[in-house]
Amino acid sequence: MPEGFASAAALLPEALRRALEALPERDRDRAEELRLRSGRAPTLLLPEGERPFAAAPVDAETIARVLENATQCSLHAHLQELRRGFLAAPGGVRVGVCGTAVTDAGMPTLRDFSSLALRIPRQVRGAGRAAAEAVLGESVLVVSPPGGGKTTFLRELVRLSSERGRRVGLADERGELAAVCLGLPQFDVGPRTDVVTGAPKAEAALLLLRGMNPEIVAMDELASPADAAAALSLHRCGVKVYATAHGDGAGALDRAALRPLRALFRFAVTITGAGEGRRYAVDAL
Repeated sequence: MPEGFASAAALLPEALRRALEALPERDRDRAEELRLRSGRAPTLLLPEGERPFAAAPVDAETIARVLENATQCSLHAHLQELRRGFLAAPGGVRVGVCGTAVTDAGMPTLRDFSSLALRIPRQVRGAGRAAAEAVLGESVLVVSPPGGGKTTFLRELVRLSSERGRRVGLADERGELAAVCLGLPQFDVGPRTDVVTGAPKAEAALLLLRGMNPEIVAMDELASPADAAAALSLHRCGVKVYATAHGDGAGALDRAALRPLRALFRFAVTITGAGEGRRYAVDAL
């Protein structure tokens, strides 16, 4: 069983784990997410779409058990993550969470959980290698629709740059890029990479800038004005920026929050397709 798939399966109750273990090897190798929706059969997300992997509908007890396993029986300690709609679980698994939004101490959070999406982590060495070689060491924006392979490609950019002697700072807000557990990255992000995880990416990027003297800072999913401001601060200090964004090519920079970054990035890498059919187009900006 692939390591990332096994990490996601380990969060499930025993009956669902057994159902996953009984799946064909090809499905386990290609799986992207596990989806648990209260009152519905659990599904496996494959490149061609979702498919049930067990007949019995998911109930509240199943969802509660997965959250216990994901937080190592300390859900309260992960309230800050829940406010952002996800949890970072051991092994690099990201657990997206849906439920009833409430206000706790003036901050929005979730309760009465109704849906979980367990994103299966996967390190694909050599993903988009030709595109990576073309942009390595320059500021680059990686763009695709959700689930299109941006994070995997960004991780490869970080690893290759670090292995070739560059100091890389990794602002890993959601814990997906390095999957740090007890201070140790579960993914190979290179020997000269320093990671800040769990903090908003804009804050993490500036922490890295002030404390670690990076030559490159990588951050996943630029979206807000604060993210753009942090990227500009890095650029003005002579630091290269590797970043991702949802969208279609350089058009992602037409969004109001990201428009100030047009002068920052030298290249855009657009990822299209799925699985082994993914294609990586490099455009100079």
